[in-house]
Amino acid sequence: MTAQPEILIAGGGLGGLACALALARKGRRVRVLEKAAQFGEIGYGIQMGPNIHRVMQALGVMDALEPKAVFPDALVMMDSVSGEEVTRIALGDAFVRRYGYRYFVIHRSDLHGTLSSKGLVKFAERDGGVLVTCEDGSERFGAALVGADGLWSPTRRQIVNDAPRQTGHTVYRGLVPVDAVVDRQFLDSMVMWCGRDTHLVQYRLRGGTVMNNVAVFVSPRFRRGEKAFGQPDELHEMFAPAVPRVREMLKYISLERNWVLHDRDPVTNWTAGRATLLGDAAHPTLQYLAQGACMAFEDGLVLASEVARHGDDLHAAFLAYQARRMNRTARVVLSARFFAEVCHAGGGARQLRNDLLGRRSPDDPWEADWLYRGVELD
Repeated sequence: MTAQPEILIAGGGLGGLACALALARKGRRVRVLEKAAQFGEIGYGIQMGPNIHRVMQALGVMDALEPKAVFPDALVMMDSVSGEEVTRIALGDAFVRRYGYRYFVIHRSDLHGTLSSKGLVKFAERDGGVLVTCEDGSERFGAALVGADGLWSPTRRQIVNDAPRQTGHTVYRGLVPVDAVVDRQFLDSMVMWCGRDTHLVQYRLRGGTVMNNVAVFVSPRFRRGEKAFGQPDELHEMFAPAVPRVREMLKYISLERNWVLHDRDPVTNWTAGRATLLGDAAHPTLQYLAQGACMAFEDGLVLASEVARHGDDLHAAFLAYQARRMNRTARVVLSARFFAEVCHAGGGARQLRNDLLGRRSPDDPWEADWLYRGVELD
């Protein structure tokens, strides 16, 4: 009996591995093509809403994740200029009753290791399948190709051929032992301190043993068109108006490296024949809804569901998959841009934000309700 042709997945990041696992659980043979010498993930913490807690349960990995995860008691927004609380979303019993699942945070490498070389250069349809050419010149034939190869996806270049949108939003990160943290008011929460064109996020990881710190600012130098922007001196300049307790937290940030955020405008197609896109290759988004990786996980389950439904007609499966995913992910991309403005508001916009968000109940996360209810799963 001839073995079923493999579905090739370009990219061994979180989305690619989740997709591989979802397809394997549907009985498909899968091969992940990853250019790194070993699987790994640069980065720090990742936030997982109840929509993704549900996905992790469906993938059968939540029991392994729980000892490494942290379950915050609230999502708290603070005004970094006044030092006052703006609003919060309580994540306790009422939240779980509403959505059926919990909100948790986890280190990316812990998640990556639980889910778990050659990088793709190009692909072409051949003889009822897809022939992939890798960076080392080798070739591999598969029944289909899922491009989960990230923001700068070579697969997307062939299908869509557009460019990422650079934003000037610059990120610095740092991990410190939780015992080193002096300000412990929000030790059990996820807290975000918001100022004009800045925010600082803190929450615990690794079973609560370390504190994740993320400082973000929108670079004035980028806005002026300067090529050199986002350096540590600009970080400190942007956070200068913050209250002392926030400026003090910058000592937990590593200044050795920064990340400049990108996204892409939503498109109306990301499939070509037996090739399709997933995760950041399909719909990269800014971080302001904490749903970038979450959307990739949802993608993987929906894609596997449609592949199981359509059998060998993988082109039809991919079209059905993107039809189910396109509007939801576009809404995430555009909503994240809007919430960036909300988080970074100054002047009258800041005053309006604080007034409107300050009125809402901690038990009514209206701005994320549509996200947290998740998608239909088989």
